[in-house]
Amino acid sequence: MSIDLSEVVLIIPALNEQESLPLVLGALPKVGRVVVVDNASDDETATIAATHGADVVYEQQRGYGAACLAGLAYVEEMIPACRIIAFLDADFSDDPGKLIDLVRPIQEDRADFVLGSRLAGELEPGAMPPQARFGNHLATFLIWLLLRRKYTDLGPFRAIRRDALQLLKMQDRNFGWTVEMQIKAIEYRLRILEIPVPYRVRIGTSKISGTVKGTILAGYKILLLIAIYGIPACFRRLTRRQDNGRQS
Repeated sequence: MSIDLSEVVLIIPALNEQESLPLVLGALPKVGRVVVVDNASDDETATIAATHGADVVYEQQRGYGAACLAGLAYVEEMIPACRIIAFLDADFSDDPGKLIDLVRPIQEDRADFVLGSRLAGELEPGAMPPQARFGNHLATFLIWLLLRRKYTDLGPFRAIRRDALQLLKMQDRNFGWTVEMQIKAIEYRLRILEIPVPYRVRIGTSKISGTVKGTILAGYKILLLIAIYGIPACFRRLTRRQDNGRQS
C-alpha cells in the first residue's frame, strides 16, 4: 500500500532551534502541512520556518505541551481536512524520514497511535543521557505496573489519528505532554503500536535533560501525571475486571 502523506499535518514545537530546524525541514518527506510552533524563541527560528514553507504559529508561554496545544488549536481552526497528526522535535535528533514508518500503520488501519521508540531503535552514543534513560525506564515501568501496558519509551516522535487525539482532550502544558498522551491512549483503548526509530545526538543543548533544573522538573511532572492519570485508570481497570468476573 502506497503511503499518502498529503493527509498528514506535522507539528514541530521549536524553541531557539535556528541551527537544527533547516536540517529537520530539509529532510522531511513531502507532507500535507508542516506547522512550526515558535515557543517564544529569541533567535531566527520563526523566520527560518517560514522561509522553508512551514506554517508558523506563535506561543509565548514556554512549555512543550503549550507549544503542542497551540499547534493543535491552529490545526483545528485552519486545517480541518487532515486525518493524521504527527509530532517531531526541532533538534534533528530524530530522523524526519521515518515519518513514513510512523504513518503507515495508521493508514493501513493497523493502529490509531504510533510511537517512535528511541530505546528500541539504534541509539547513537551520547544521544540520551543516563538520567533520561533512567527516567524513561521508571516511567514506563510505572505505567505497566498501573495499567498493564508495556511501553519502551516516552519518545516525542509520534503519529496519531486526528479523531483519536481529539478523544484524549490533552491538557498538559509542559513536561508531561508525552506521558499524558500515552496513558490516555491506554485508557481510551486506542490501538497502540511502538516502532523502533534511530536517535542521534541533538544539535544544541537540551532544555530538559541538558540542565539539572530541567531534568528535575521534567521527572517530577512526569511522575505526577502518572499518579494523576494512572492511579484512577488502574482502579477503573480493576473495577471492570471485577464486574466481568461477577457476570461470568
